[in-house]
Amino acid sequence: MSANHSDSAQAHDAHDAHGDAHGTDHGSFKGYVTGFLLAVLLTAIPFWLVMGHVFTQSSTTVLVLFAFAAVQIVVHMVYFLHMRSSTEGGWSMLALIFTVVLVVITLSGSVWVMYHLNTNMMPHPMTAGSMREVP
Repeated sequence: MSANHSDSAQAHDAHDAHGDAHGTDHGSFKGYVTGFLLAVLLTAIPFWLVMGHVFTQSSTTVLVLFAFAAVQIVVHMVYFLHMRSSTEGGWSMLALIFTVVLVVITLSGSVWVMYHLNTNMMPHPMTAGSMREVP
């Protein structure tokens, strides 16, 4: 029984050494605390910007919020998901780029379709008045 246990322990140690050889970082307490503090800061600042009415133009506020959101996505990917360009030989970064391209295509196509539906399907003021006269 002890021979099986020692073989299992050696296999587990070999697996750990194998994982470290590929440069996989499972994070540290300091890394998680840093990520958490950055996430809190990147949430509190936009909250203050909106609630304090810091910008007079709402479009400026939206652009700043989008910038903070993009930075927070990067913070979460680096500190919590441990995504780097060297992770898994670059395949996770390639999968991320593919996902971002699909999301951009889907969102921009949806906005484009909704805009054109709104433009083409809304009745014109002239036809709306003439429709009331129809028996």
